[in-house]
Amino acid sequence: MAFLSVIIAAVAGFGFGAFWYSVLAKQWISASGVPVNADGKPANSSDPVPYIAGFVAMLLVAGMMRHIFALSGIDTIGEGLVSGLGIGLFLALPWLMTCYGFAGRSKRLTLIDGGYATFGSAVIGAVLTAF
Repeated sequence: MAFLSVIIAAVAGFGFGAFWYSVLAKQWISASGVPVNADGKPANSSDPVPYIAGFVAMLLVAGMMRHIFALSGIDTIGEGLVSGLGIGLFLALPWLMTCYGFAGRSKRLTLIDGGYATFGSAVIGAVLTAF
């Protein structure tokens, strides 16, 4: 059941990302400066590699979070939600802030991507503990 919960949590994290970036698509495109096609979508939007890599990343995140939760005795949805939020807010977001700061990326991009890392981790945490 643990392996299945990791897969479901990864799907939930990936799905949350699809929602997050569809809502913030225009702002993200503007802040990131990615090249766009004639439709205004990222030029690489038809390339499957970023989507596959993104899903593999969600599997890795969900797998490690499940491991941490098991070792820490985190086993309720509330604990999973708060712990996932903490992982995103206090581990992933500061790392992004450091990388983006040195790369000269905008604060807006940091907030958009950091928001996904934070709230996506919360979603993964809640889903992991739902099983």
